[in-house]
Amino acid sequence: MKKKSITDVDLNGKRVVIRCDFNVPLDKKTSEITNDLRIRASLPTIEHCLKEGARVVLCSHLGRPDGQRNDKMSLQPVGARLAQLLSRTVATLDDCVGGDVEAACRDQGEEIILLENLRFHPEEEDGDKDFAKQLASLADVFVNDAFGAAHRAHASVSVVGEFVPVVAGFLVQKEIDAFASILFNPHRPVTAILGGAKIRDKIPLIENLLDKVDKILVGGAMAYTFLKAKGHGIGNSMLDDEHLEDAARFLKLAVEKEVDFRLPVDHIVASSFDSDFGEATEGVEIPPGKLGMDIGPKTVKEFREVILASPTIVWNGPMGVFERNAFSHGTLGVAKALAECGGVTVIGGGDSASAIEKFGFADKVTHVSTGGGASMELLEGKTLPGIAVLQDAT
Repeated sequence: MKKKSITDVDLNGKRVVIRCDFNVPLDKKTSEITNDLRIRASLPTIEHCLKEGARVVLCSHLGRPDGQRNDKMSLQPVGARLAQLLSRTVATLDDCVGGDVEAACRDQGEEIILLENLRFHPEEEDGDKDFAKQLASLADVFVNDAFGAAHRAHASVSVVGEFVPVVAGFLVQKEIDAFASILFNPHRPVTAILGGAKIRDKIPLIENLLDKVDKILVGGAMAYTFLKAKGHGIGNSMLDDEHLEDAARFLKLAVEKEVDFRLPVDHIVASSFDSDFGEATEGVEIPPGKLGMDIGPKTVKEFREVILASPTIVWNGPMGVFERNAFSHGTLGVAKALAECGGVTVIGGGDSASAIEKFGFADKVTHVSTGGGASMELLEGKTLPGIAVLQDAT
């Protein structure tokens, strides 16, 4: 995980191509950016390169245009927002490869250049070497600052490293450091908080974490499959039938590996998924005709005590249907405990990142990952193509 970053290389007078993650949400009618968080997250890397005297070229994907030009997924709005944020001219080109692009980069003045959506070309997602070589030809130094795409073996993410040195931007370096603090020589005990819908989506994650952590707290719909495997009644709650045996296997492995594996001791239940009202159960059993929608107050209290006593914590997945107020208290309780915890707290992207931002605690934790899929694969113990391509630190 020790990789070179932009602080390890001389950027003065160099053309630096930065692979950013500008996959921002756009209003379907106006094409206006509705959330510029990912653009703002790229600014420290861009500003550092400019300060060091580099000529900066930016590239990214946006949406899923399926390898064809689609003006609704153009990076033009991103270029306009960048110009506002940086108070500099940003020239957004009509393409990302080809003679016109090469000429524009060759004749680049003081302006920042933003290439058009990489995914307008099918070669990007195909990991095409010729396409990667064309992108590499624009750079003296190539910077990967798109952690959200680091698990993709795409041309601009991993293949480009065959033709030009690739180093980490500040955002990617921050992600590497955060997950290294969890996976390598962490301050123990390490607690993992897991939520979400189905065990099938978390099998590699749980298998890896059982060898890495000391405690696992499970909420969300996946908890009901574990409870069913232990013989508890779960009413009409979501059940991942096909993976009951996996649930039982994990519970057995947790005992063998001496991992404190905790499930909800009470629940917030409703009569139907569409209900706007929930009630707490007395204990772990969910009555017939009811379905679990959130962890209950006793579980929140128990999980909170574990969190506050843990020096290292990673959270992946909400505790319930947190988007609805009646079933948000479990996820809110976990987020609040993490904000008050004095240890290293890493939020593993996706719904967990959305939740901690919704509740206003994003600035109270150590790190909120910008890549749901990438963070999941790191926690699963996988090697990410976008990390592997980075030059090793000496």
